[in-house]
Amino acid sequence: MMDEKTLGIIKKAYGWNEMQIVPVHSGLINTTLKVMVSGHTYLLQQVNTHVFHHPAQIDENLGMLADHLHKQAAGYLFTAPVAMTDGKTLLVIDNRYYRVFNWIAGSHTIDVVNEPGQAYEASRQFGQFTALLKGFDAEQLHLSLPDFHNLSLRYRQFEAALQNGNNERMQAAKDAIVYLQSTIDIVKRYESFIGHPDAKKRVTHHDTKISNVLFNGQDKGLCVIDLDTVMPGYFLSDVGDMFRTYSCPVSEEEKNLELVMVRKDFIQAIEKGYLSAMDDELSQFEKDHLYFGGEMLIYMQAIRFVTDYLNNDIYYGSRYPGHNLVRTENQVRLLEGFQEAIR
Repeated sequence: MMDEKTLGIIKKAYGWNEMQIVPVHSGLINTTLKVMVSGHTYLLQQVNTHVFHHPAQIDENLGMLADHLHKQAAGYLFTAPVAMTDGKTLLVIDNRYYRVFNWIAGSHTIDVVNEPGQAYEASRQFGQFTALLKGFDAEQLHLSLPDFHNLSLRYRQFEAALQNGNNERMQAAKDAIVYLQSTIDIVKRYESFIGHPDAKKRVTHHDTKISNVLFNGQDKGLCVIDLDTVMPGYFLSDVGDMFRTYSCPVSEEEKNLELVMVRKDFIQAIEKGYLSAMDDELSQFEKDHLYFGGEMLIYMQAIRFVTDYLNNDIYYGSRYPGHNLVRTENQVRLLEGFQEAIR
């Protein structure tokens, strides 16, 4: 909970007289509170500067996108920050950054994809988001997480960990390491893709987990949220992480690898939903690489997990011994299953 001094400054900045506060127990990155003011409900959020080092740049990104969508797609539900009485949308208090969003009445989020219809609705929303911004120059956007989905860099970091990492852990992860080295063709295919003239950079969300979509009471998608990771990128990032996180009934935390499987009907739902919005926007070359997005993102997550394991868990951390190795083996199993499913 935020301290009384901070809350007082926030009340004054937004011109609020009285407010009721309820903690929101969701979201992994930013601290969020639900605030009720004179019959209106907002989300008050503190930006996590350990993850996002330049909140002002993210605020600029959201402002540019909001302006464009207001002019070009006025009916689209875009969760832009609410302005303070001075017109600004980012409040700085003692080197901490705060912002406010409108609470979307009647909406809810989903943490686990349980049926193909949910996968379809979410993928359609992420596709629509990118499609509506096709007239916006993505290169105007600041990079909130530089090289976030740069597979070539992630592989070089993996190689560095093999040279300098924990030798004992290297032995424990030997099978996964050998497999990931043997499938380096995925890196080469990625480099070939981004070098192709028909591979276009667009406004891309970069964090397409199901909980970043708002649904209505009938489980129809309303809009995408959590826009801090929106940057220029390739469509592989968005569709690939949907394949990675929607097609499997268990998460990357699952220890029982027998439960790590790929559901073909969910793959088909993702493809159908995404192309319902992006079919006219993607080149034929890009469409031919739709499933490659899944291979790339699963592979990249596996090498990120094993890299962290070899580096003694300095990035993702570890809740128990071998946690990142479990995550690695989980993603290796998922990659094998995904490749089998798309053959």
